[in-house]
Amino acid sequence: MEKPDAPSVARNRDAILDVLGEAFTHTKSVLEVGSGTGQHAVFFARALPHLSWQTSDREENLDGISAWLDDADLPNTPPALAFDVNGAWPTTAYDGVFTANTLHIMSFEEVQAFFAGLPGITAPGATLVVYGPFNYDGQFTSPSNAAFNDWLQARGAHMAIRDFEAVDALAAEAGFHLVDDRAMPANNRCIIWRRTAP
Repeated sequence: MEKPDAPSVARNRDAILDVLGEAFTHTKSVLEVGSGTGQHAVFFARALPHLSWQTSDREENLDGISAWLDDADLPNTPPALAFDVNGAWPTTAYDGVFTANTLHIMSFEEVQAFFAGLPGITAPGATLVVYGPFNYDGQFTSPSNAAFNDWLQARGAHMAIRDFEAVDALAAEAGFHLVDDRAMPANNRCIIWRRTAP
């Protein structure tokens, strides 16, 4: 199978890795939710060999992810999991969760389901890292993000750039407190939460 290619990965992976290298310093196992093509997983797992990097996505994306994992043949990337936040969650516990460019693709109900499911697969001290665009105080952070939101809405009414305050409230309900919120290239953010509640 020809490996899928997302050009944006080459543009954002180094900046994200800088964040993950710090955020996951003491982490052993990461669940990546919505691994897409699998390119991020291979890049991060190779650069952070102390992590077991578990990819996951909807069934229709697994072949592409597997193509990248098989080609890289890394010891710390187990086979990809079929996973949808609306369905059954993994039974394995992780001390790290990462997701990139997914919250604006999900419906808000699915974003709620994502955060509601996290306590079932993490323990106190677990780290959550979310990468992507966010609005603040109900406002777009740039004209390009406003245009991107219009493009999302044209693809599907359920898609939209999420408000940071709403997402942070969902994280708090799941027992995660905000650790850092970093500006990233192309008007994206990398937001880090840590789980404190039992």
